[in-house]
Amino acid sequence: MPPVGPAQMAAAGLRAFVRIADAWKLSVDEQIRLLGEPPRSTFFAWRKHPEKANLSRDTLERLSNLLGIWKSLQILLPDAAAADAWVRQPNSAAPFGGRSALQHMLGGNVSDLNLVRCYLDGVRGGGWS
Repeated sequence: MPPVGPAQMAAAGLRAFVRIADAWKLSVDEQIRLLGEPPRSTFFAWRKHPEKANLSRDTLERLSNLLGIWKSLQILLPDAAAADAWVRQPNSAAPFGGRSALQHMLGGNVSDLNLVRCYLDGVRGGGWS
């Protein structure tokens, strides 16, 4: 089997993101914000033809964080509905200050996504309280 190249990984990441966006009931504007605010036409082209997407390092890092967040939620909350709802629920944990994880992720920076991912990784490993 030939090795998977960057284009195939990008396409797989975009296809997975579409499924996550549906599960989390993200609006188009929320999806665009999470992906780093590509032009709307670019966003819709990615959705229509993910295999043709030429993604920046920033967008790939965003996808990686979002996939990691989704995976951690599936592990921590085995009920899919609860895992998918978690991102919109107010959260009193220190990093969120009563805001939802989604509100934090919509801050616009890759670091906003990374904080949520690190928080969930820490909860999985016992590093956050």
